[in-house]
Amino acid sequence: MTEVTYLDHSGFAITLDNAILVFDYYRDPSHALHRILNRNPLKPVTFFATHRHPDHYNPIIFEVAQNHRRTYILSNDIPSQKIPTTAAVQGMSPGDVVEDIPGCRRVKAYGSTDVGLSFFVTTDSGLTIFHAGDLNLWHWKDEFSDRQQARASQKFDEILGRIKSEVPEMDVVMFPVDPRQGTDFAEGAGRFLDAIKVHCFFPMHFWGNYKDACDFSCYVDSPATECFCLHNPSKSVTINFESHNCY
Repeated sequence: MTEVTYLDHSGFAITLDNAILVFDYYRDPSHALHRILNRNPLKPVTFFATHRHPDHYNPIIFEVAQNHRRTYILSNDIPSQKIPTTAAVQGMSPGDVVEDIPGCRRVKAYGSTDVGLSFFVTTDSGLTIFHAGDLNLWHWKDEFSDRQQARASQKFDEILGRIKSEVPEMDVVMFPVDPRQGTDFAEGAGRFLDAIKVHCFFPMHFWGNYKDACDFSCYVDSPATECFCLHNPSKSVTINFESHNCY
């Protein structure tokens, strides 16, 4: 079994049988990660940060889980000055691959339509996990000119096409659905889900406006995709990998 726990904003902790994966830790108002660590004192922890924006990367991760073996997979746009020299850090850029880190057989970095990158992770058990970071169709149609919209769409489709060509199916996807974008705010998520078969989908980056982000009927077409609205920090979902069921 695998447990996906929402921390806040775009932050998630994924508890595997043999490790804990933490994506884009921003803050943890409910202390959910602290409780997960206490329940799993022997499991190593791998922290992922997709880019330097403060709502995706908080240097406090170097102070968390000090009683655990820790590994850090960081986007190369994150400044190195404040990274402890004693930390086990692997920097990544789009296209890079890292293998055999705690809990993960393989990590590949894909691009982003903002700074940094997105992560595709294959765990030791074969579970596939995608955290988009700020990869999204940032079109802002209510504000952008037609040329700006076309440029944003082209950039997103190029990255999505590259991912689809290599990974046509994923078990767990965490993807921005940001109502601040106004009209067609979920178009990026909709295109992603149309292109790639996703078993369990988690919206993120909705800045507290979860009602729109969790209106899955407006952008999810496939009945094979289970959608989960983890809008309250510490809320969790358990995944049965063998049957691809989430509950």
